Amino acid sequence: MAEIQTSAGSVDVEDRGSGEPIVFLHPFVTNSKHWRHVTGKLESEFRCIAPTMPIGSHRKPMNPHADLTPPGQARIVVDILDALGIDRATVVGNDSGGAITQIVATSYPDRVARMGLVSCDAYDVFPPRLFGYLKVVAAIPGATYVLAKSMKIPGVTQLPIAFGWITTEPIPKDVMQTYIGPLNSSAGVRRDTIKVVKGLNKKHILAAAEHFPALQTPTLVAWGEKDRFFARPLAERLARELPNSRLEIIKGSRTFIPEDAPEELADSLRRFVNST
Repeated sequence: MAEIQTSAGSVDVEDRGSGEPIVFLHPFVTNSKHWRHVTGKLESEFRCIAPTMPIGSHRKPMNPHADLTPPGQARIVVDILDALGIDRATVVGNDSGGAITQIVATSYPDRVARMGLVSCDAYDVFPPRLFGYLKVVAAIPGATYVLAKSMKIPGVTQLPIAFGWITTEPIPKDVMQTYIGPLNSSAGVRRDTIKVVKGLNKKHILAAAEHFPALQTPTLVAWGEKDRFFARPLAERLARELPNSRLEIIKGSRTFIPEDAPEELADSLRRFVNST
């Protein structure tokens, strides 16, 4: 684990393996562990870079005036590439990490060799409707603290409005603790998370989508067959509007494909990178 200084603050980055670089962007209120099974299968062939983005489960609070909007998050990704001396990388994102991936690819196209969109926010689905309540929570003083504490109650993380519908099997308890722990222990992380939620606006990914027809970046659209938040027509639209793309449906998986079907996703990514 490396600690990299970015324009927003210090970011923890897992950097394993060697070869062509792939950057993996995780969802909201998760961290680099989200990709642990996928990178473990790819690091013998590729340089696998998995930052813990400042979106709810990061270890250290960001600078007080850090830009944590989606474009600000995209800038952090570029800062990480700069710090690691990487000119171009394949960027892969799942869930809200896919939204950031789209913004990186369209705002900094010269830095993205390929794009992987893995069951993710797109167009006007940002965030999914079931998670719209987070904006209400972020607007009420103290509500984020209460919500974070409630996640420690047995069974709460398995509710549909938490992590319950995102995977086919519960996320391991030790991994879940790394996701919800920083929100519970750090007022600075809660401050950052509130800022992230308030900055969620579909205008950012709609603006990115305007560039899709002209974007020649090779793109893999990998979608969970049983995804309950991002319907298949969303994947089909992405594959249709991104001219240099391919669509693969991952059987049996919900939204968090890196948890449900890591071997299948790793195989898809391997084929995709090697064939483009």
